Amino acid sequence: MSGGLNRRLFVGMLREEWRLQANLFGGPRFAAFPLFVLALGAGAVWLLTTTAVATVGTLVLGVHALVFAFGLQTGTTAFLGQDAARNLLGDMTLLVFTARTLPVSQRRLLAVFLAKDAVYYSGLFMLPMALSFAPAVTAGQLAATDVALLWATATATFLLGVTVTFAGIAIATRGVSGRVVALALALGLAGAVVAGVDLVQYTPYGIFVGASVVETTVVLAAIPLLATLGVAVYDPNYSKPARTAGDAYGRWRDRLPFRNDAVTAKTLIDVSRSSGGLFKVVFSGAILLAVGVFLLELAGEIASVDPAPGVTLGAILALSAFTTYNWLTQFDDVEEYRLYPLSVADVLRSKRRAFALVSLPTGVAFYGVAIAWQFSTIPDALTGLVVHVGLQVYLFGVTVYLAGFSPNEFLFDTVLFAAFTLAVAAPVVPIVVAGFVVSAGTPAVLAGIAVGGVVLALAGGVLVRRAAPKWERKTRT
Repeated sequence: MSGGLNRRLFVGMLREEWRLQANLFGGPRFAAFPLFVLALGAGAVWLLTTTAVATVGTLVLGVHALVFAFGLQTGTTAFLGQDAARNLLGDMTLLVFTARTLPVSQRRLLAVFLAKDAVYYSGLFMLPMALSFAPAVTAGQLAATDVALLWATATATFLLGVTVTFAGIAIATRGVSGRVVALALALGLAGAVVAGVDLVQYTPYGIFVGASVVETTVVLAAIPLLATLGVAVYDPNYSKPARTAGDAYGRWRDRLPFRNDAVTAKTLIDVSRSSGGLFKVVFSGAILLAVGVFLLELAGEIASVDPAPGVTLGAILALSAFTTYNWLTQFDDVEEYRLYPLSVADVLRSKRRAFALVSLPTGVAFYGVAIAWQFSTIPDALTGLVVHVGLQVYLFGVTVYLAGFSPNEFLFDTVLFAAFTLAVAAPVVPIVVAGFVVSAGTPAVLAGIAVGGVVLALAGGVLVRRAAPKWERKTRT
């Protein structure tokens, strides 16, 4: 009976996940998403390895890091709570939240949810991601059996991220005692690092690069242990303490340079009061800064070139525009504003103003830190600044035009995501490549890149203006 129930729940959750994502992300077009991941990944592997920008080993490490981050994010889904899920998805109930309406325990639902995630995302993302290394196999840089191993270790890495989040949030539901345990575990990991323990070897990536029997055993045991811990200690009756907040609307509105802009003030309040607040913008900028500096140093070591740090870092840091706009639109919907005498153009204007107040200053500040760190020349630094601002405006325009007020949803709409990828890659890849292979002291090339940055900013403005009537028509129909 128990096995049959688990099987029915598992099949039901798989079907539910597929229908939910297909409905949200483009209907039948969502089925082509794994093929798009395969094509995009294979193209990236072929380009990066052929041009010697990155080795296969570096790409494999990057895949595992990306998958782990994806697992950490996915692991929070089951702990959103039914109210949060309804706010996000509308008037509906997911199976993982049916413990109070069906004769099934919350812990059983969570356990089956974990198994469903393992199977579903292993096929949807991990398999095409592993198969995208086929060009490296053809070139003799990777064995065919390593592709199968990569699929297995990438799936295990995803599960490690999911179970880490599960266990961490489950422990937190136990109140102060749970937080003490979590702190003790964190201090234990920090102590291991200080003692010289290579924690990377105790991850699925360590298995791929040849971990010992002991390390492999620890890795394979850690995932089910973390899952069991999370399911066992999770308190289904836990709820976050109620929070109160003062009337900050007036203060936010008075700080704005735009007089009586209520919608912009609301947008900024929503972001500041959300989990992580405005620090999310700073955090994403710091990650891109670290990635940019890493790529610069890697290019210098592998290709023996002297990259132009201003141009390269300006382009890379501009990629934060998408995530910032996603947060600015995450907490409301354009339909909510239909209750007020506001048009889509009015709402879009407020989002553009909020973007200018949050994303642009943060990006420029991180760019200043990057330039001070990398000791760029003045012409290169000024060119990079123009590129950074131009690309931010351009990416904002592309995102608004393609996705409107739901940028997070179109990520899995294969057609829209392909269009977005091409629109981003078209200017970003040539700029980054030019920064890698052109000396920072080449005035003619730097002038051409700066002009390109201005053109991108103008293109972004045109896209924003065209987006308003487009989404006005769509919302009315």
